Amino acid sequence: MDEIIPTTRPYTTVILAMSADGKIADPMRSPARFGSNADIIHLERQIAQADAVLFGNGTLAAYGTVLRVSSTELLGAREKNGKPPQPAQIVCSASGKINPTLKFFQQPVPKWLLTTFLGGQPWKRFSDHFDEVIVADDSNGVITWSEALQQLRDRGIQKLAVLGGGQLVASLMAYHAIDEFQLTVCPLILGGTTSPTPVDGEGFLSRFAPHLQLLSVQQVDDEVFLHYRVKSAL
Repeated sequence: MDEIIPTTRPYTTVILAMSADGKIADPMRSPARFGSNADIIHLERQIAQADAVLFGNGTLAAYGTVLRVSSTELLGAREKNGKPPQPAQIVCSASGKINPTLKFFQQPVPKWLLTTFLGGQPWKRFSDHFDEVIVADDSNGVITWSEALQQLRDRGIQKLAVLGGGQLVASLMAYHAIDEFQLTVCPLILGGTTSPTPVDGEGFLSRFAPHLQLLSVQQVDDEVFLHYRVKSAL
C-alpha cells in the first residue's frame, strides 16, 4: 500500500482493540486489557512505525503508562530508518489537568503535551515533565486541529498513531484527519449505552458518514485484525 503523506499534517492511523459489539471499554471506562498477546505485539509493531503516538488524557489516566517499543527487531528497524528508539508520546488535553504523579512521567520516552494556552500554564511549574508543550487553540480555548497538526508536521512528525479515546478520534474524524484504522475485534461482548466506541461524539448521519476501504483481514485464534483506509481523507 502506498501512503501519500500530507504536507500540512501527519499521516494518521487509529489503532484500537474493541469488543465484538464495538466497544473500546466497559461502562466504567476501565482500562481495556481484553486484547491477547497477539494484539499487544500488533500494537507494538504499529507504534514502532510511527513518529509519534497521540492519546487523550482520559486514556492516559486509565492506564497510567504507555506502551514502549521493546522488541529488539523493532528497535533495530527504527535505528536503520534513522528514527529515535521511541516515538514521541503526546498527551492531548485542552484543560492540561494531568496527574503529574503518573508512572508515565518516569518512563524513558519523549513526552509531549498538546494543549491550549490556559492548559499549558500549570506545566510551566513542571517544566521537567514534558519535552515539548504544543499550544494550539482558538479564542474559546478549544484545540484547533489545523494548527495542532501543522505544528506536529513542522516538528518532523510524518506518521502519527492515535490510541484513543473515542472523543479524540471523533474530533479528528470531524476534521477529516484520519487516514487509516487498525482495529482488533476481540471475542467478548461489553454492551451498555455508556460504553465508549472507537468514534464517540455526536456521530454522523448515514449520508455523511465517512466510508472505509478494507485493506486486509487477519484472524489469530479468536481475534480478527481489520485494516481500513478512510476514503478521501487526504
